[in-house]
Amino acid sequence: MSLLGELLASDYPRDLARGMVVNFRIAGMALVFGLVLGLPLALALAGSRGWRRLVGPLMGVMRAAPTFVVMFFLLNVIPSDLVIAGLYLQLTGPLIVALSLVPYAASYAADNGSEALLSLRRGSAEGALLFLPNIVRAFLVLVMSSSTGAAIGVNEGVAVVLREADRWPDLGDKLVVFGIGVLAFGLVFQTGFALMRPVVAWLGRRYGRARAA
Repeated sequence: MSLLGELLASDYPRDLARGMVVNFRIAGMALVFGLVLGLPLALALAGSRGWRRLVGPLMGVMRAAPTFVVMFFLLNVIPSDLVIAGLYLQLTGPLIVALSLVPYAASYAADNGSEALLSLRRGSAEGALLFLPNIVRAFLVLVMSSSTGAAIGVNEGVAVVLREADRWPDLGDKLVVFGIGVLAFGLVFQTGFALMRPVVAWLGRRYGRARAA
């Protein structure tokens, strides 16, 4: 049996799929938290000069916040069991990674959301609708950035690839393992972009007909 056949017949594809689900869950949580925080900031950035000056320093901090620093701060400084307003919250590994990605997600949502609002004010629906594919791009970046979770023992997709590659001593064998991982992530990403393009086009047509009516 060839190496590729042996890998496909092993637990590697199943483990990789499970690990990728962890990546998507982390990215999804980070994006939701980022939108909740970023969209009000987008309104401020698209508002008056006073609002822009007020949120400017916060935006600067969020854009510059290193994910690793935030992640290890949450891991080592914040208690793993929190009670906030009577609500019990356990900081699991995936949640810590998701929270460490929130500064990036929120700043990205704020920057692109403010551009979308300004485009709407200028009457450019096409410019405003760019917010949707931009958010998809942010999600994909968050998926790959969630691989930082391997540093704190989160069993995500990249960690599965690296663990499987360690089992094979030959460089060529390792490259096959990496290739399967890259192909798996790449197929998901390309599918996401392919689905988003017709959605944006459809929304643009709907908006154009609504304005014409």
